[in-house]
Amino acid sequence: MRYPDNLKQALNKIALTGALTMALSGVALATPQDDLRNAVEYNRPALVQKYVAQGVDPNLKTRDGTPLLVDALKEKNIEVAEALIRAKNIDFERTNAAGENALMMAAYQGLLPMVKRMVETYEVEVNKTGWTALHYAATNGYDDIVKYLLDHAAYIDAESPNATTPLMMAAMGGHITTVKLLLDEGADMNLRNQQKMDVIDFAKRYHQDEIAAGLESRRRKLAEQSGKPASAPVPAAAVSPPVKAAAPDVPTPMPAAKRDAGAPSPAGRDTIGTPTNMLFDSKR
Repeated sequence: MRYPDNLKQALNKIALTGALTMALSGVALATPQDDLRNAVEYNRPALVQKYVAQGVDPNLKTRDGTPLLVDALKEKNIEVAEALIRAKNIDFERTNAAGENALMMAAYQGLLPMVKRMVETYEVEVNKTGWTALHYAATNGYDDIVKYLLDHAAYIDAESPNATTPLMMAAMGGHITTVKLLLDEGADMNLRNQQKMDVIDFAKRYHQDEIAAGLESRRRKLAEQSGKPASAPVPAAAVSPPVKAAAPDVPTPMPAAKRDAGAPSPAGRDTIGTPTNMLFDSKR
């Protein structure tokens, strides 16, 4: 009659041995935090909502140190991002190793509805020290986001860590309508970064010849209107070529977001095909 008790003891020993073996071998059971990370990584918005509702911290970082919300926006997983944003304690200012927060990533990826949601509903600050959401929108030529941010008090001549401006980034990327938009909104084309490069230098360095020609024409016309000579270009020796790995101080080296070729940016619809020297004529 003692056989069942002996069997039970044997099974308990086996279970205990298995648990000890797992612990000693470093095998860890999944935690709720791991479950949330996996749900974000594999784009499972319903699970994200479930775990957040259960109290799992939405401000966790991925295994490579990126805040979950920033990661979801980078991958354009909008429903996952929405589930995280709805969490009461979400922190929009958490950044990845490159200093990119949620608003910057949404701007970089052209996600205007997400940008609006963060600014209007959650009052996320559009300005910050260093790279800004405006830099990121200008980098990829998202005129609608550039205009929206400017309309919501984004500083138009914001400076990156080496004083590169959104206008310089737009010129570097060849986004002619973005350059025009920024100029029309009052961007200063005479600013130089710490490498002594102005927006025309950026255009030339990155072979954006049409933009460079238009900017030079604009500078000449503004000089004529003011009665002052156009500022002389800085001698080539003064524009020291930057180290390749760092030049000329650009955002995280991610692949550029793909634009829909059939949908030109809103600010550019009336300017496509306009001669460059007219395109950059000052409206101010």
